Amino acid sequence: MFAHALVGLLLGVPALLGLGVIMIAAMACAPFLHNGPTVLVLGPIAVGVARGLHLNPDPFLMAVATGAGCHFLTPIDHRCNTLVMCPGGYKFGDYWRLGLPLSLLIIVAGAPLIDFVWPLR
Repeated sequence: MFAHALVGLLLGVPALLGLGVIMIAAMACAPFLHNGPTVLVLGPIAVGVARGLHLNPDPFLMAVATGAGCHFLTPIDHRCNTLVMCPGGYKFGDYWRLGLPLSLLIIVAGAPLIDFVWPLR
């Protein structure tokens, strides 16, 4: 159902934008589900979206894997972020200020690179 809804939203937009949306969805889910469960939940959705858009599902699966592994917005996203919080004197907002530009960079650079290695068509 979720894949069908996403296909309805992504019809008519560039394929690279659809790839970025899947990556953003994985980045949004990963802090709550962790990396592995995020890939298990969003993998079939990404394949459904790719098939609904008549695109290769491999880049969409790579977008899920990349998004699930590259989430930097909170200290609870990854164990390493939590471990350095107190010794480094970081506050919760520090992760947001540094993590947002880094996440945007990953989306902007990652989607075209994924398309380069695993062509969408």
